[in-house]
Amino acid sequence: MTKRNRLSAQEYIDGVLSGDRVILSRTITLIESELSEDIALADQVLEGTLPHAGNAIRIGITGVPGVGKSTFIEALGKLITHSSKKLAVLTIDPTSQRSGGSILGDKTRMETLARDPLAYIRPSATGSTLGGVANKTREAMLLCEAAGYEVIFVETVGVGQSEVTVKGMVDFFLLLVLAGAGDELQGIKKGIMEMANAIAITKTDGENVKAAYEAKAQYQSALHLFPPSESGWIPPVMTCSAYDGTGIEDIWSLIMKFKNQMTENGSFTRRREEQNIHWMHDSVLDILKSRFYKNETVNTSLSDLEKQVSEGMLSPVSAARKLYGLYRE
Repeated sequence: MTKRNRLSAQEYIDGVLSGDRVILSRTITLIESELSEDIALADQVLEGTLPHAGNAIRIGITGVPGVGKSTFIEALGKLITHSSKKLAVLTIDPTSQRSGGSILGDKTRMETLARDPLAYIRPSATGSTLGGVANKTREAMLLCEAAGYEVIFVETVGVGQSEVTVKGMVDFFLLLVLAGAGDELQGIKKGIMEMANAIAITKTDGENVKAAYEAKAQYQSALHLFPPSESGWIPPVMTCSAYDGTGIEDIWSLIMKFKNQMTENGSFTRRREEQNIHWMHDSVLDILKSRFYKNETVNTSLSDLEKQVSEGMLSPVSAARKLYGLYRE
């Protein structure tokens, strides 16, 4: 971000708190910046908006490609905005590791919801972040909450490592699956199913209805094999169709039931507190990694050590220890 385009910390804070969508977008761009002067300014803005965040229900939505995440989010999103609630959708847009460009072209998705004055959609390129989760999604979520958004969706790329990260930043984690695509349980990792607070079988319409209810029975049987959660919540299996709207309202009611039940037994607040502690430790690792690779001595020796490792002349662990030694010097 150029100096000419940069606002003062207070201007960013006031803009976000007033619900100005343009300022909100500029603030998220600021926190995504890697420039040192932007990082310092972003910290001030986050500190100023933090007291006004935390009042939304945070929902993670995942599923394999082709399951219809965007269509589902649009259907559920319209239901939420029709009840006069403000919704922010943070979509994780995969970035090509070769070109650095966006793969999905997110502007073509969720067009109806994007035009809704109560909805705010922010695609975030993942860049080099492991597992396809945008590095600054947590901060963007807090800013959206401070701007008055009452419901936050975090959509992940697909089923993979990113789900662990998203599960660690949301209150409710929804796994979308598709019936009639072969062995229903083959494409879903056990760990992803264990993380889910609910499973929703999408596209339960037309000729898919019979297969959807068969899949529902299979998933329910599989979920019974997992130990019960500490909170006492038993993940249900739902069916829905974004095409004709069936089951969408039931899923929203379920999410509200989950929030109320977890709030009553103290799990909701306790989980948020644990997530903040994990976030702090994750941030420590991010800061150390960033400073490590920006170190001039490390940079000078990096390519030579990489060459030695690739040619089998030096073990990866030994090379890492040498780099750490250079960093400490």
